[in-house]
Amino acid sequence: MAKELARSPHPNPLPQTGEGANESLREFQKMQPLAGLNIVVTRPREQALQLQQRIEQLGGNAVLFPLLEINPPADMQLLRDSVARLSGFDLAIFISPNAVRYGMAAIQAAGGLPSGQRIATVGQGSARALRDAGVTGVIAPQERSDSEALLALPALQHVRGWKVVIFRGDGGRELLGDTLKARGAGVVYVSCYQRGKPQQNIATLWAAKPDAITLSSSEALGHLWEMPDAANRGRLARIPLFVPHARIAAMARQQGWQKVVQTAGGDDGVVSGLVAWSKAQTHS
Repeated sequence: MAKELARSPHPNPLPQTGEGANESLREFQKMQPLAGLNIVVTRPREQALQLQQRIEQLGGNAVLFPLLEINPPADMQLLRDSVARLSGFDLAIFISPNAVRYGMAAIQAAGGLPSGQRIATVGQGSARALRDAGVTGVIAPQERSDSEALLALPALQHVRGWKVVIFRGDGGRELLGDTLKARGAGVVYVSCYQRGKPQQNIATLWAAKPDAITLSSSEALGHLWEMPDAANRGRLARIPLFVPHARIAAMARQQGWQKVVQTAGGDDGVVSGLVAWSKAQTHS
C-alpha cells in the first residue's frame, strides 16, 4: 500500500531534470519525511495535539480519530475522600497522564501533596506530567512505560508493610497491585477518571484514506476492530498500525493486522517509527 502513496508537492518548484532535481528531492524528503501521508491519531482529543503537531511539522496530515474519551470519575466524593487520607500512604502511584491530570487536580484542590510523599508512575510521559504539576523525585522507569518496568525498579522491591494507593481510570490491569500485594504491601485503588467510547463511524476513517494508524491502548484497539463489518476487516488490517507496547502489538497480530510496528514510547517513539517506516517505503 505504501508504495502507491502520493507525496505532496514541495511548496517551491523543484528542478525537473538532472542531478539538481535528485538533490532537491532528497533534501525535501529529509526535511518532510512524512509528506503526503495521512496518519491517523486515535488518542483522546485533548491528548492528541502534540502528536498532531509533530506529524504536521514533518509534512504529514494528522487525521484525528479519537477512540477513547476521558471524563471525570462518576464519584468525585470518593476521590476527594481518598485524597484526604493520602498522608497515610507510603507510596502513591499514578498509572497514566490522565491519572496525573485528574488525581493531581484533586490533590491540589485539597492543599497539595503531603510532605515527603513518595510518588511513582509507569512511564516518562506520566513523569513529565507530574513534573509539570510541580512534583519532584518521581520514581519511574526510563526505557519502557508499563507496570512490569515499574515493578522491576529497585525502589519497589522491598515494600512489605507499605500502604500503597494507585490512582487510575475505572478498571484496568491488576498486575501492578497484585504484585505489590504479593510483596507484602497493602494496596488501594482510586478511580480518578473514567474512559468512554466516542461515537465514531468507520466511514469517516475510510474517507480520510489512511496510510497509517497510531494507537496506544488495547481498549482503543478493541473499539477500532469492532467498527467494520467482517467483510471490511481485511481492508482495515492492511493499514500499517503503529503501537508503543508489545502487549498491544500481540493483540493486533492476533486480530489479523498484517503490518504492526512496535515503536518506543511517547511522541518521540511514535514519530521515529513513522519516519523510519516512511523512509523504508521511499527506498523500496
